[in-house]
This record gives sequence, structure tokens and C-alpha cells, in this order.
Amino acid sequence: MKTEDQNNIEVIEEVDINEIMRIRRDKLAALVADNKDPFEEDKFVISHRSATILTNGDELEGKDVQIAGRVVSRRLMGKAAFMHLLDDEGKIQVYVRRDDIGEDLYDAFKNWDIGDIVSIEGYVFKTRTGETSIHARTLTLLAKSLLPLPEKFHGLKDPDLRYRQRYVDLIANPEVKKVFITRSKIITKIREYLDKREFIEVETPILNTIAGGASARPFITHHNSLDIDMFLRISPELYLKRLIVGGFEKVYEIGRVFRNEGMDMKHNPEFTLMELYWAYANYFDMMDITEGIFQYICDEVMGTRVIPYQEHELDFSKPARRLTMIDAVKEYCGLDFNTLTKETAYTAMKAEHYNVEEAMSWGKLLYEAFDQKVEEHLIQPTFILDYPIEVSPLTKKKKEDKRLTYRFEFFMLAREMGNAYSELNDPIDQKARFDDQAKERENGDDEAMLMDDDFVTALEYAMPPTGGLGLGIDRMVNLFTNTNSIRDVLLFPTMKPLKK
Repeated sequence: MKTEDQNNIEVIEEVDINEIMRIRRDKLAALVADNKDPFEEDKFVISHRSATILTNGDELEGKDVQIAGRVVSRRLMGKAAFMHLLDDEGKIQVYVRRDDIGEDLYDAFKNWDIGDIVSIEGYVFKTRTGETSIHARTLTLLAKSLLPLPEKFHGLKDPDLRYRQRYVDLIANPEVKKVFITRSKIITKIREYLDKREFIEVETPILNTIAGGASARPFITHHNSLDIDMFLRISPELYLKRLIVGGFEKVYEIGRVFRNEGMDMKHNPEFTLMELYWAYANYFDMMDITEGIFQYICDEVMGTRVIPYQEHELDFSKPARRLTMIDAVKEYCGLDFNTLTKETAYTAMKAEHYNVEEAMSWGKLLYEAFDQKVEEHLIQPTFILDYPIEVSPLTKKKKEDKRLTYRFEFFMLAREMGNAYSELNDPIDQKARFDDQAKERENGDDEAMLMDDDFVTALEYAMPPTGGLGLGIDRMVNLFTNTNSIRDVLLFPTMKPLKK
């Protein structure tokens, strides 16, 4: 049932959706029977879009324009009507008068629905209230909407439905589209930043015979022709480092990775990762390039280096804090792992109700102290340096303390935004680390890495000292668009199918 609100704008009240579909399909059938099938239209040349017309209303006044978009509201007034058209840039008002377009077309127009896609040819004018609008000379139905849009003044708010039907979300909530435009700009600027520094963008396999490059549970599929199981990649790291062995000195890749793990506000089974590798560089160089990327996005996309995020303001105008994991645990937990042994660390942590086990090593206890009690305090941009070797199987050991590695993670808003190493390039040590990971897997850790003999072989041809960096694109977009959930920045997040 159609009604009119206080502004005389056509809206859909509660009604059987099947009845709406029946009515609209009957309208389509009548158009087809009258040889006016809208789906036969295959092209329309657009001269202007809404924002351009609205921005340049004075200059364009009286000039002809051709525009197309979706009808999102309509007000009928006897022999004339106003409607609003939504296109790629926004929304604009259109004035339609029966005497201008002809009685037959006007009668047809009155039978169109909210949600239909139409084209308008007319001229720009201003209404008596000063609103820049289009006065239609003719209009054409280009595609018939068989389902109604969400009620106009409440929009589509149910998060589950928004993520499942992103196409409707984009129509009903214009701010959502801006998020994904910003996402595109961020990725473009990352490429621009790296390309200016002579990094080469490459592509590596998504289907892998070994799941490597990160600690994560993989998705498994089967290749029928080869009759082997394969894995969707969890990281491009090991392939990119093979290219460093082969003679590339600066490479990067931006692409999807897949991890068969839980879903929450920060995690989706597939997400976008940027990884780069730089021969003859180390993790300090990776810190510099990480800050450079974030500052470049601030300058080129946001126009400021102070970024508001919910109740916080993140300041990228000054260098991020750099803090070793040992110092961070000492500062926020009061535990000094410089003086603690494995036994004394375990005793102290158990007394403070940390979730730890007696079999854990010194390095594992250090990491658990950080993970359980420190991350929540890291709001402003902070580099946490020198991770234990147990959680860094692809990282070079520190010269000064072999229990630690040249690794950092970049934190802000109590979440990890990036991960970087001085890469392990010793093939003998790398093989031993893979062996240790295999033992972890045998002991029930299904996220431990698999042995990659070919990668070890590559290292045996010698890989130069190399710095590597990985940045999660989705979390970056969350930050720069002030959104909270990873689903808000994925056009089509993974969803559990609805039961039929």
C-alpha cells in the first residue's frame, strides 16, 4: 500500500512484500506488452552528475544536461511533479511537468516506482526557494525496480541486513559509499607512496601447496587434476622473499589473504594485506616506512595529521613512540623480564592471575604478559620492538639477546596495525625454526607453520639482509573512516547463510 507522508512524499508502509512484488511485476508485464520493456535500453550518455550540477548551479543555469540515476522520492501535484534522483555523486531534484513531456509520457511516469532507474534530459534552473534543480524535457525508464527500498526516513539500519545486502545499504545510507571511496583512495595512495620509492608491485600465488608466512589455520581445497590438497594463502611472505633471493630489491603486494579463524569486530576470514620487502634494510627502516605511509595517507586523503577516532585523537604529526616489549611489560605490568627467569616469571604471573601454564618458556611468558595486560593501553601510535623468538619464526635473532628477535608490531587504539621484521636469512636456522613449528603442530597447535623445504632451498642460494613489513588495509580504513567493525569496511563481508 502506498501512502503520503507530511511532505506529500510517496513512501511504502507496512505491507506484504509479495503483494508489492506482484504489483511491480504486473507493471513490468504491462510495459513489455506495450513494447516498452525498460530492460531493452542498453545505453545512455550522461553529460553531468548531481554534485557537479549543484556545485556549478549558477554557471549551468539554463544549460542542457543529461543525467541518470535512481528515483528515491517523488511528489505528485496534478499536472506536475518533483522527484529526487540519486546518482554516483549524490542526490538532485528534478521538476517534471505534463505540458513539457507530453500527456502520455507523464501518465507513464506517474506509474513508475521509487527505486526505478531513469534518465533525464532537460535544463538546469533554480526553484523559487533557490534550490538548483533540473527541469525535465523528456525522461526514460531504464530499469524497473521489482523490490521496494527501505523506508526512506529510517533507512536500512539493521547491521546484519546491511552487510548481507550491501547493494541496498549503499542506496539507503549514502555515508557508506563514502567509506569505500576513502578505502579506494587509501590503497591508491599506498601504491603511490611505494611506487615513488621504486618498489615493484608483484603478484604471488593465492593457491599454495604449503600454507606459510604466518601463524594461522588455513582454508583447504582440492585440486582435481593434480589430485592434491591446496591451501588458500595466509600470507604472500615466503613468495615475496623468494623474489628477494632472485634479485628484486624492493617488492610489494596488496591482495586478499585467507585465515580460517574466528570472526569478530576485528577479524574476517578474508581480508586485505599489504606486504613489502626491502633488501639491505632492517626493521628500523620498516618503522620509518610505516610512519611514512600513515603520514602520506593523512596528507593526501585526510588533509590532516591529527585523526579523530571515536573519543580519541591520534597524532601522526610527531614520531610514534618506540618501546621494547620488555620495557612495555615493565611499565604497564610491573614485571621486569630483564631480571626474571622462566620460573620466577611464571610464579609472579600466576600470583597476578595471568592465564599462563608452567610449561611455557621465558619468551612465551613475556609475550603472554604483553598480550594480556599491555595492548589495551596502546592508544596513540606505538612501535613495540623485540619480540620473543617463540612467536617470531621468520625473524632474525637479536645479536645482544638470542631469546629476542628484530621484530616490531605497530599499535594504536589497542590493536595491532602492522607487523615487521629484520628477516631471517640463515637457512640452517630457518629450517630449525620450521622443525620447532612442526613440533608445536604435533602438540596440537593447528596454527603453527608447516615445513617449506623449497623456501629453505631458496635461502640456501643466499638472501641479503632484508626488512619486511605487513599492514592490514582493513584496519587502516577503519581508522581513517572512523568505523569500528571490519565489516564496515568490507563491501561483502563473510556472513553465515540464512536458513531457508
